[in-house]
Amino acid sequence: MLDTRRGAAGAALLLLAQGTAQGGFIEDSQGSLTLRNFYFDRDYKGESNVSARREWAQGFILNLKSGFTEGPVGFGLDLQGMLGVQLDSSRDRAGTGLLPVERGSGEAQDSYAELGLTGKLRYSQTELHVGTVMPRLPILISSPARLLWQTFKGGHLRSTDIPGLSLQAGYLNRMNQRDSTDYQKIAIAGPNGRFDGTAESDEFLFLGGDYALGKNLTLSYWHARLDEIYQQNYLGAIHQFKWGPGEFKTDFRWFLSDEEGEGKAGSVDNQYVGLNFGYKLGGHRLTVGGALSSGDSAMPYIAGSEPHLISEYAISSEFLNADEHFWHVRYEYDFAAAGLPGLIGVARFLKGTNVELPERLGGGNREETERYLELSYVVQSGPLKNVALRLRNSRYQNSFAPNATMRDDNETRVNVDYTWKLW
Repeated sequence: MLDTRRGAAGAALLLLAQGTAQGGFIEDSQGSLTLRNFYFDRDYKGESNVSARREWAQGFILNLKSGFTEGPVGFGLDLQGMLGVQLDSSRDRAGTGLLPVERGSGEAQDSYAELGLTGKLRYSQTELHVGTVMPRLPILISSPARLLWQTFKGGHLRSTDIPGLSLQAGYLNRMNQRDSTDYQKIAIAGPNGRFDGTAESDEFLFLGGDYALGKNLTLSYWHARLDEIYQQNYLGAIHQFKWGPGEFKTDFRWFLSDEEGEGKAGSVDNQYVGLNFGYKLGGHRLTVGGALSSGDSAMPYIAGSEPHLISEYAISSEFLNADEHFWHVRYEYDFAAAGLPGLIGVARFLKGTNVELPERLGGGNREETERYLELSYVVQSGPLKNVALRLRNSRYQNSFAPNATMRDDNETRVNVDYTWKLW
């Protein structure tokens, strides 16, 4: 593994050296180093064989991005290095997803690192990235929700040559989870016994795009296929417009999923329909919405990724079980309206009912609830300018069996992030 990384780094340096003669390659390059301090505390309540998952770690994320060589077809190279360092952990509290866990001892590693290289090609307004990629699409969101990012290996094509239309397509064959340094075949998420999480595939394909109908309405369509496991279609629409003294927003999301090929992870049969309504007035933003999940299974998504749901940004559950009826209310206040720029507060209530689980995990007609609070602040001036602090807390309860993946808990996350622009 080390020899491979040295060889990749050597190739990167050689390309950089050769590219110095190409003005855009160097002139348009940029580098940054992100420092991410993460404290994670999930305190389980009620019956549980684990009392808590609690760890503290420091992350370093280096991003070096070249410009493109001159000419009709431009070439470039990006490099990403990530390092995670343990600050506090123990065998009985490990497993937060911040740090890798040794299989034998059950203890978290002291540190872990990975290096990613991405070659890129540009023609007109079309770019092809090959190597390490981190998609952020409705059918696959590479998760940033722990210390280091989830990454994938493959190719990602993006084009904006047609005004108002953004098209993307890709092929992925390996994934690296947030607390891992090893690339593995791509698997389906299987919490609460939904699917066989051991089923793997070496081919994830996607195709889709967004089309802007004027300034206020954006329509989206995406198709994805995890070979021999599941396929998925997505339709979305976002509409924003002025209403009275404020701004109104609707956000519609529809997924249709079924098994693909041999269906190695089991039966996949799901339709997910969600809708949010939001209104912003001054520093206030109120959002209410809901979603219905129907069919013989829950909605599938890639293991470790973040599903693009109405319940997004919930931290104890994704509210995505079979037949679940979900609704939420979210209030956000931007204190810039009160003369305190950089400070934002969020309060949210989330509720899921009619949950269908396997009998061993509680059976039918189950419920789950999350109460969520968040306070974030970005320092506006002085020597600590742009340091970002984020405090999140949730109280999560459900009527599932004690051996279900999601259990009653009180969860706290504290983040301190700073990105240093190198050039």
